[in-house]
Amino acid sequence: MQSMIVPVILSGGSGTRLWPMSKPEMPKQLLPLTADDTMLQLTAKRAQGDRYAAPIVVAGARHASLVEDQLTAAGAPPQALILEPMARNTAPAIALAALAARPEDALLVMPSDHVIADVDAFHRAIDAALPLVANGWLVTFGITPDSPETGYGWIQVGDAIGTGVHKVARFVEKPRRERAEAMLASGDHVWNGGIFLFRADMYLQALAQHAPEMLVSAEKAMGSALREGTRIHPNAEAFATCPSDSIDYAVMEKAERVAVVPVTMGWNDVGSWDALHAISDLDGFGNAHRGEVIAVDTKDCLIRTDRVRVAAIGVSDLIVVASGDDILILPRGRSQEVKRLLEAMKR
Repeated sequence: MQSMIVPVILSGGSGTRLWPMSKPEMPKQLLPLTADDTMLQLTAKRAQGDRYAAPIVVAGARHASLVEDQLTAAGAPPQALILEPMARNTAPAIALAALAARPEDALLVMPSDHVIADVDAFHRAIDAALPLVANGWLVTFGITPDSPETGYGWIQVGDAIGTGVHKVARFVEKPRRERAEAMLASGDHVWNGGIFLFRADMYLQALAQHAPEMLVSAEKAMGSALREGTRIHPNAEAFATCPSDSIDYAVMEKAERVAVVPVTMGWNDVGSWDALHAISDLDGFGNAHRGEVIAVDTKDCLIRTDRVRVAAIGVSDLIVVASGDDILILPRGRSQEVKRLLEAMKR
């Protein structure tokens, strides 16, 4: 296998649980939520260096200029920006990227909106995976769990097949609380973080075996794609026929040679305002504030604003987010219910 690794960054998500800052026109991966850099920029920067090629990015057409500008500013202009005509989940998105790459390329597939605090640990996990990837294995990275999380899929870690690498025993869908507690206690399960490493040709071969209709649609869409510099517009009519499915369901749960590298790397998918508070630098009173915030006698709050000034006094355990003309106020611990608000707004 060649020494260069091609980062594949999936940037098509909408991030609705982080409303009102994350909106369809400016989803969370394009926002500086955890640092001065945006989530997309942080993702690109953790796969830079001598052994990494320029990234292939899969995104929505409406975000093309934003993605290009942010990656260029981060020193990681894409070698290809694939603009999906419509969302079809992760398996087809990765298929488009694999078809844009060379068959022998090792693809490091990363969502654009996750946090990895220990990048060195991530790189060590990649090193552990590469010998298996060279031999045709599909590798996923399993996050060492620290709680009985019911919002993630889990992976049961099987027999060791290399240093730090194990065969996947089974994938587990998002579990009930009791089952999550049992898996955490067992010590042989990890969270499914949605990060993968495999050769482009091996992924396409797995698609041909387990999801042939998806591969045919992706090949037709890329075969008649419109190309403008590094931008690639897959044919919309052909891509519309593509089944919508995740890589886990379409490929990883069915393929024979699937491995997992367990890793502790400070991973978080930043899926809610509560999650953001949990990973933020807090003041002496447990607060995480950003923007023009004046807080007096407040405790354990997250207050963020990108325009208007927010003033608070004598409150605790609140999430307050002001963005544009919208203001969100809710108790900490209930930020997963933001989707209920968005559904109510639609009605």
